[in-house]
Amino acid sequence: MAPLHTPTTVEAFREVFNAVPANVVLAISFHTSWATPCKQMDQVFAALAATTSADRAVFVSIDAEEVPDISEEYDVSSVPFFVLVKNREIVGKISGADTDALTAAVQSQTDTAGKAPSVIPPAQKVAPTAAANAQKDAVADANGDNAVATADETADQEPEESLDERLRKLVNAAPVMLFMKGTPANPQCGFSRQLVAILREHNIRYGFFNILKDDEVRQGLKEFSDWPTYPQLYHQGSLVGGLDIVKEEFENDPEFLRSEAVAAS
Repeated sequence: MAPLHTPTTVEAFREVFNAVPANVVLAISFHTSWATPCKQMDQVFAALAATTSADRAVFVSIDAEEVPDISEEYDVSSVPFFVLVKNREIVGKISGADTDALTAAVQSQTDTAGKAPSVIPPAQKVAPTAAANAQKDAVADANGDNAVATADETADQEPEESLDERLRKLVNAAPVMLFMKGTPANPQCGFSRQLVAILREHNIRYGFFNILKDDEVRQGLKEFSDWPTYPQLYHQGSLVGGLDIVKEEFENDPEFLRSEAVAAS
């Protein structure tokens, strides 16, 4: 049985990382507590740890929202998300709730043969959806970062889905959704940076989508919302507006988005 660690700080993760011997695989699972696909894959991940030799691999399970610096370091763009590291080099990445892909990747890197753990039957595998990937209403932490990077993968998973339906799912993926250029940790325009700062100041939990990663969403959302610029902020699926409108809302109404605020720790 391979060890399964659950670090809750950057320091704890570094300690585990640095202790992994050469030629031993470090399997990292990024998840959130609220996403159903993550809960299912947590079982698969634990089963893999239980069926892998301790001299072949070390398993680490990380809440992507609880340790955002590590999530950013490994370019986590959706959950569940898995990274395999060997000899300090990334040797594999698996995005989404794909039991077979995760099992095959771990077995390949650990040179183990055998049957995949029967935790979730193949017919019950859950593919990533717009809601699962974009709903990142992360709880604000002491550092003020209120969200983790998100991406929508429905273009590959559901080719028959219309752009309009895809956008509708995205804007409803979290109670507060921010469509911005870049990420909260690395905004790619001044307006996006200012809006992130406002949400952070008011301890608002929110999901976000980096529109620079998907030109179809970037162009389609302009027509969908009849709003030509970014960033765009949505609440309960309805457009609030851009930076100036959001500023005005907070200035004019002390209770604006109060229901979506997280108590400062």
